[in-house]
Amino acid sequence: MSTTSTTQTLHNNASIERPRSGTWDGGNEPFKASYGKLMMWFFLLSDAFTFAAFLTTYGLMRHRHLAYAGDHKDFVFSTAYWPIPDKVFNSFPGLHGYDLPLAFVALMTMILIFSSVTMVLAVEAGHRMDKADVQKWLLWTLLFGATFVSCQAWEWSHFISGTDAGTKMLDGTIFHGANLQMNEYGPVLFADLFFFITGFHGTHVFSGLVLLTWAFIATTNGTFEKRGHYEMVEKIGLYWHFVDLVWVFVFTFFYLV
Repeated sequence: MSTTSTTQTLHNNASIERPRSGTWDGGNEPFKASYGKLMMWFFLLSDAFTFAAFLTTYGLMRHRHLAYAGDHKDFVFSTAYWPIPDKVFNSFPGLHGYDLPLAFVALMTMILIFSSVTMVLAVEAGHRMDKADVQKWLLWTLLFGATFVSCQAWEWSHFISGTDAGTKMLDGTIFHGANLQMNEYGPVLFADLFFFITGFHGTHVFSGLVLLTWAFIATTNGTFEKRGHYEMVEKIGLYWHFVDLVWVFVFTFFYLV
């Protein structure tokens, strides 16, 4: 048999479709996860590295600056040392003048945790193909998420406007609040990192609200019923839980350390 004939025979044999072995072929779903879920996990993993880099930077900057060594009750804002979070984040809407350390931030954290619970219930309802329940829990998640973003907007506005007393600058002027160039509460880096890290997280929450709004509309229109599954709600749920988990680390680094 000639070389040409042998090559043609091998080519014909290779082109014959053989039954899948069930192992190591492209049709399998690793760990029963679809392509869409795997891509979401890959995205969340890369995003986790980004947040880890930001928080590591905060930790390094925090370590480079002196901590306040005096009595807690005698603390005053100064660029000479890193501020105590209890003294910076101690206000509450409608309770001007009261010293409530981290009370508002704790409320924000609780709201975000509640949103994770309602998101879980929305995903569970999707597994049961219960359209009404999916709508209900998605709406609750939207409300909690929007409330969190509103709380964060208030916290930013208060952080920017500053305290009533303000801080006396080197030139003798009184400066209130913080921006990217001046900071009443302490070193400018504290304000820079606050705006950047909490703003980056807030952007993620806002993006999640956009996805949740789309999912709610699609659920109402019966899009997922026609597809026969609510996998998209589950993928959005993975993103939402990730955003909630990241807030735990942001809360720990920025408000407790």
